[in-house]
Amino acid sequence: MAFSSLEFVFLFLPAMLAAYYITPPKVRGVTMLLGSLFFYWWGVRSNPWMMGLLLGLLAWTYGAGVIMVYHRAWARTILVLSWTVLFGTLLFFKYMGLFTESPLPLPLGISFYTFTMAAYLADVARRKGPADWNPLRFANGVLLFPKLLSGPITPLTSVRRPCCRVSNFNLGLREFIWGLGLKLLLADQLGGLWRQLGNIGYDSVSAPLAWLGLVAFSLQLYFDFYGYSKMAVGVGHMLGYHLPENFDHPYASRTMTEFWRRWHMTLNAWFRDYIYIPLGGSRCGSGKHMRNLLIVWLCTGLWHGSTLNYLLWGLSLFGLIVLEKRWTGAFFQRHGILSRFYMIPACLLTWMLFAIPDLHQLWTFAGRLFTEYSWSAPDFQRHLQQYGGYLAAGILMATPYPERLWRRFQRTAFGTIVLVIIFWASAYVMAAGQNDPFLYFSF
Repeated sequence: MAFSSLEFVFLFLPAMLAAYYITPPKVRGVTMLLGSLFFYWWGVRSNPWMMGLLLGLLAWTYGAGVIMVYHRAWARTILVLSWTVLFGTLLFFKYMGLFTESPLPLPLGISFYTFTMAAYLADVARRKGPADWNPLRFANGVLLFPKLLSGPITPLTSVRRPCCRVSNFNLGLREFIWGLGLKLLLADQLGGLWRQLGNIGYDSVSAPLAWLGLVAFSLQLYFDFYGYSKMAVGVGHMLGYHLPENFDHPYASRTMTEFWRRWHMTLNAWFRDYIYIPLGGSRCGSGKHMRNLLIVWLCTGLWHGSTLNYLLWGLSLFGLIVLEKRWTGAFFQRHGILSRFYMIPACLLTWMLFAIPDLHQLWTFAGRLFTEYSWSAPDFQRHLQQYGGYLAAGILMATPYPERLWRRFQRTAFGTIVLVIIFWASAYVMAAGQNDPFLYFSF
């Protein structure tokens, strides 16, 4: 049940909010758990074994955390065994397609809930966080439906004590509508251009149209996931939970290192806290530092998918970040205008590796980028005329300035009118069936 669907916006969310606030505060945890379980069941009802898998891993993780407290001497062994179970399950479903002709579908949300459970166990083993003895509270920490399917990835301690206030509800509703508009009115419309390139065939598009398509995909991916994250934070606020922001205007970055501090921030924080720093981070020799970066970016590529393009994507980012740390990073941080000439092509070309799984098609598309240019090419002119308004809006909205301006008017009567317009325009798009699934559901 996607956040950008009619059944969620007009059925599930109102019913969930009503049930949650009617329930006495002492037993709201039960209502929250039942709602989250129904939410997940609805998404996997055609594959009920996915529900069993989630509950099985949940029970394993809860038990492992309790045993660690009773048997501290075994904590490291239990952590290694539990991580083997969690990541073995994740890798099995992500990569079994390489070895079988008819793989099982990827369980909904598995990449996110396994990382949440793994972080919990690591914190308990290292005594950086307490084990949760309350099974209801533990289950809610993992299964909380606003973050269950695509994050943000949060420590369980951050969602244990909801704070239900009218001001939080009002803020959450506004954040949800804003994210809904980013997803439906911007991301999904930009996605039409990228799909058209695939329908035309990469070997038949002109060079300017190929670049235009990359711009559209880069913006679509951003507003799709940024919109989801805004909606997740908004729903969390409406229920009294504070979920962290997942994006901080990454396309305003001056280096790729900065970009990846601002993009999908909770995932990058997870890799930093549970892979990079335990390996030694940057507080070691130069060679080991490069090794640690390489491991993190290989893991990041592998987390996103099983095809070779994701590995190439991770390696390309590793190479750019190493260059920045050794030579170019300080220069681009000092020269903002020059950094644009570096970051724009760097972002577009790395997203190209991310976007096209088939290596033959990837090579074909890359070749089209560097063929003879003709800005009067009919296909470029036609698509620019069709999508130029969405591209201009996307580029503008990717900068920090519109959101800073919006913050000034968000709570005013004018802001309310804007949100009403966004909501009903989004409802029209949903009713017309012009909305697409969230891209990160496939990871």
